[in-house]
Amino acid sequence: MSLYDDAVLVLKSYEDQEELRQAYLDHLAAHPDGMWKACTAGHITASALVMDPEHGRVLLTLHKKLRMWLQMGGHCEPADATLEVAALREATEESGITGLNLLPGGPVRLDRHPIPPPCHCHFDVQYAVVAAPGAVQEISDESLDLRWFAYDEVAGVADESVVRLLEATRARL
Repeated sequence: MSLYDDAVLVLKSYEDQEELRQAYLDHLAAHPDGMWKACTAGHITASALVMDPEHGRVLLTLHKKLRMWLQMGGHCEPADATLEVAALREATEESGITGLNLLPGGPVRLDRHPIPPPCHCHFDVQYAVVAAPGAVQEISDESLDLRWFAYDEVAGVADESVVRLLEATRARL
């Protein structure tokens, strides 16, 4: 099964945000290359919120290009077999933490947002991952900073999309 096929199946089985979910599916139907950065009409991305539920905190990255505190995530790559694999890869690469575990139940949220050219629009499929107790992060080249924030600090540093992702993830936990 291709990554495109996996994305369609994941989105068809996702039960929330019906209007936005349908927009993702319509986009993929209209753009067979809609999984890849080269699709200038917009493309699917995969992200993951790194959680430490034991200490009530999340790990956010200060994105180098956007200069915003965000969850880990980014573009799908040809080697990614599934959206879950892409999200887990991105979380591991950007956090430096190995052994992250995906929160069961598939995507936590969808978030479509404009991005500066050449990407224009990301159709982000958002997951959550849990870090093992005592996990130590390591900043990547894609970040200006990497920091743990208590749940109640997130609204003060991150935008509404990250706050919504945190709320949905906590509800699932």
